Amino acid sequence: MGSTAKLYFCSKSIYRHIKILLSNLGAIVQKRNPFYLKMVFVMCLIIVLFAGLQFDFIKAEKFPFRLNVITSYVDNKNSEQILFKAQQVQNDNLFEPLRNDSLVIVIQVHTRIEYLRHLIESLAKTRNISDTLLIFSHDYNDDKINELVRSIEFCRVLQIFYPYSIQKHKHEFPGEDPNDCQRNLNRNQALARNCNNANHPDMYGHYREAKFTQTKHHWWWKANQVFDHLDVTRHHTGLVLFLEEDHYVAEDFLYILTLMQKQMKNKVFAKCNILSLGTYLDSIDMYHHQRANEVKSMPWISVKHNMGFAFNRSTWNEILKCKNLFCTYDDYNWDWTLQHISEECLPQKFYALVATRPRVFHIGECGLHHETQNCKADHIVAQVRSVLAENTYEFYPKKLRLAVGVGTGPNYFEPNGGWGDVRDHNLCLSFTSQNKTIDLKQFS
Repeated sequence: MGSTAKLYFCSKSIYRHIKILLSNLGAIVQKRNPFYLKMVFVMCLIIVLFAGLQFDFIKAEKFPFRLNVITSYVDNKNSEQILFKAQQVQNDNLFEPLRNDSLVIVIQVHTRIEYLRHLIESLAKTRNISDTLLIFSHDYNDDKINELVRSIEFCRVLQIFYPYSIQKHKHEFPGEDPNDCQRNLNRNQALARNCNNANHPDMYGHYREAKFTQTKHHWWWKANQVFDHLDVTRHHTGLVLFLEEDHYVAEDFLYILTLMQKQMKNKVFAKCNILSLGTYLDSIDMYHHQRANEVKSMPWISVKHNMGFAFNRSTWNEILKCKNLFCTYDDYNWDWTLQHISEECLPQKFYALVATRPRVFHIGECGLHHETQNCKADHIVAQVRSVLAENTYEFYPKKLRLAVGVGTGPNYFEPNGGWGDVRDHNLCLSFTSQNKTIDLKQFS
């Protein structure tokens, strides 16, 4: 880390600790005792010393946040360091210390700042949001998005950046290498041209497209980071809730999640290993026809329950045992891939406890799979806000009504392909390694 960055973070640490000291200084000075004044001077020296060494005085039994978490990555251009980013937990001195089982919310962010702004506004209105850690995982580094995220003051915030994005590797793997085979190139033609991945089309005979493979890579990378690699969460024992930039949450979504988590202790729901707060309605008007306090127990279906879903470390550890299948299954969708390992690899298939009336909504009209002429989020957000405002009297139900045994398992899903390149397989598998330095030359 450069001297400027060191100076910045040391200054931040000094400011934080002196602020704590000053909060108690008045009473000490009033004593007008030379002994106490000398103690103040000594304490200031100690604070400066330890801040310079980047120590953070947080009790070990508390949620293990640190002011600075350093993660470095190396690319294949002269093994130069391309990302050496100090990850700072914002607002960590503004709230009570979090516990190991406090909720962690992870948001996958691309480039759609208008959607993200609406999501953040909805999170700000949520009761008990200050008790959470909010992690934004980016695959695009944008000043305006960073400014928006760093303006948050209602809870702790951490930003992490996917280091193998197309933005950072525009003309090389895992971006689009000029010598990569074009998507629809015939395999015989590809072999004749000797393009990079000629031997590895997908099951439909198509070659990889970076804009599609990136989403699955990013999801898998961030999940590995949160559960196993980041110092701030690697010992976390509670739920991790997954959101995306084009989601919108109801005011009581955390309250409902807490009630649902308590229901998982019920023997009837012991097999549930996923909680789902998002339900895809045929139209927003269907919201009125769903019971506000009802939850359903059913097999997890990726295309229905992939929005606002949460699981804990025990479920993650089972997923991680299936890493080889996750990283080689020929589907560029992370959720369809999870569905496959649930059916084919896990000892206990994903079983979900689902909120019948959704607390998480999808507001994205445009994105990876959908493009319309009007990509502004305002219209659908206005609809969601309206329907929520009409039903505020049903927020925060005292208890949940349990609907048992509803829903059937998923029909067989044909894989979508797009994930036949062995370079994608190997990069994906490398994210599970504890080694924080990954040389992309090995995937050439």
